[in-house]
Amino acid sequence: MIVFGAIAPHGNPVYEQPDGPTARGMHELARRLEASAAEAVILATPHGTLLDGHFGVVRSAVLSEHANQFVDAEHLYEGSGEPELAAACIEALHRANLPALGITFGTTAAGGSTMPIDWGAGIPLSFFRKPAVIVTPCRALSNADHVRAGEALAHAAGDRAVAFIASADHGHGHVADGPYGFSEHSAPYDEDVRDVIRRNALAELVGWDPQRARDALADSFWQMLMLHGAIGASCDVELLSYEVPTYFGMLTASYTPS
Repeated sequence: MIVFGAIAPHGNPVYEQPDGPTARGMHELARRLEASAAEAVILATPHGTLLDGHFGVVRSAVLSEHANQFVDAEHLYEGSGEPELAAACIEALHRANLPALGITFGTTAAGGSTMPIDWGAGIPLSFFRKPAVIVTPCRALSNADHVRAGEALAHAAGDRAVAFIASADHGHGHVADGPYGFSEHSAPYDEDVRDVIRRNALAELVGWDPQRARDALADSFWQMLMLHGAIGASCDVELLSYEVPTYFGMLTASYTPS
């Protein structure tokens, strides 16, 4: 069962600004996750291995963050995967008639596979430190498909205490001198996301046009739909932090089943 949910960022300001509101929000999420007694995490990331037309589920027993331009070597994450839970996730997605593929690296045997992961998974997991199944959304599929995927992943947890984490950064066009330039859509998108979270109304995202997220240069929309499916409506939510420390918006929020 899903005992805790969160929206967590994956930007390097969590390391570069350790006393900032986002870093403090991440430490609070980690504290709440620990208090939930979750023994594993299902983490949806917009990065990772993206599969045309399919949800992706990492089956590997070891997760190792590869060197990248965003994370200093001292912060690169290495930890355990959860092959048994991953297999249950794939089976549950298939039972829901959703296209999904399991992923390993180097060998088809999950127990002998070390998956190179990216900052979208490595940064949140460096705070949460739980065995994890990494899942990638599929932007070619519908909003409703992403909600159903979240529901299926929650079913896959069975009687185990599992947390669901939506790894998400929001509009990436807040400033003109950022790598993606300025987008007039970024700030309104972020404001509306905060409003939805405050009102515990993730269900409203199902009616949003995904183009809103694309125009805002956001990589959060699809994972939040999955979180909604996984956590359901009967939960207590708290928006812990929001800031734009650089060119993109970062937000931390916790979801606790009622």
